[in-house]
Amino acid sequence: MRRILRTPFGSALLGGAVVAAFGWIAISAGWIQSQAGSTTTLGAPLTTPVSSKAGDGTNVVNRIYRRDGQGVAFIEAEHPAEEPSLFSPFGQPEGGGGTATGSGFLIDSDGHIVTNSHVVEGANRIEVKLGSSDTTYTATIVGTDPTTDVALLEVDAPADELHPLALGDSSKVQVGDPVVAIGNPFGLDRTVTSGIVSALQRQIQAPNGFSISHVIQTDAAINPGNSGGPLIDASGSVIGINSQIQTGGSNGNVGIGFAVPINTARDVVRQLQEHGEVKHAYLGISGATVTADLARAVNLPVKEGVLVQEVVKDGPADDAGMKAGTTTATINGANIVLGGDIITEIDGKKISGMDEVVNAVDAASPGDKLKVTVMRGGSTKDLTVTLGDRPASVQGSQSGSEGSPGR
Repeated sequence: MRRILRTPFGSALLGGAVVAAFGWIAISAGWIQSQAGSTTTLGAPLTTPVSSKAGDGTNVVNRIYRRDGQGVAFIEAEHPAEEPSLFSPFGQPEGGGGTATGSGFLIDSDGHIVTNSHVVEGANRIEVKLGSSDTTYTATIVGTDPTTDVALLEVDAPADELHPLALGDSSKVQVGDPVVAIGNPFGLDRTVTSGIVSALQRQIQAPNGFSISHVIQTDAAINPGNSGGPLIDASGSVIGINSQIQTGGSNGNVGIGFAVPINTARDVVRQLQEHGEVKHAYLGISGATVTADLARAVNLPVKEGVLVQEVVKDGPADDAGMKAGTTTATINGANIVLGGDIITEIDGKKISGMDEVVNAVDAASPGDKLKVTVMRGGSTKDLTVTLGDRPASVQGSQSGSEGSPGR
């Protein structure tokens, strides 16, 4: 037992774990649409940081920092001043522009750097420093994907300055695993923090209003400026891209950070390298998970599934004949639109909640067909939906609370 407790695994077990809770979730265009009123910006440690010793007697965090730190990038993105407004006195610009700082990490010896889309969005000049070097390189944008908040940059730097990080497998991450974050919080370059994986399968809002699924929650300290930096496991492999924090209404960290899983980023990067853009499947609905309590409260004919609340006009679901709700009811303070189809199966697989609809759409490509079984008026009906290309941003109303409609 003493030997076990001296290992990183044993230390992680002592750190504790957070169990994810699930409720009603609104979905937009085949993906969850996050609440307009929620605050998910760029966590801070609530548990004991990773401090276990490696087999050679060195500190694990120190070992990871020394090995991976040189592959982490300090990014400065310059934004131009806004154009003068016709309503602005004397034609002065309404915004003076400025420089945003963020993080990133090298993924190959060709100078490709992964970061967050929101770090470089709208920038007219991007400068990068690699590791502990003070040399500045001008980066070019290979492509961005606001739907997953992933961007790919490229720098022309000498080979001895390029130290790519190993990419892990985020599907194998478990709650309680020790993690390390390296980045540039508040412009404080080459900062390392540590913690654990607090929860899995979270969802956060992307810059374009859609949601990112399978997100990793961590208590490793993440602050503005950490955006785009790596979340690293105990073996030194990147398992996620640090992207957001939950602030809880305060200006500081409250120990809840979120990282886009590296498996999601890996596919996005491949598409950006091959095509310069990323295509995502689009269903075009807004709905809520059917729970036993909801079924009893409004006398639904099923105890699980997804209640279709809105259908985007002329979208894939609309073209397939899916019906939206027509009557609004307030259940436990949340507005629920009733009277629409209830999704019970997709391609023959039972659907118990919105997460499963998200996963089905996420696993598909534009043009793919899904057989969607719905409950309508007490009887079942099979619909064939041909998925479309997801729009550049969420259109129409934003969802205001869990279970409320969105488009």
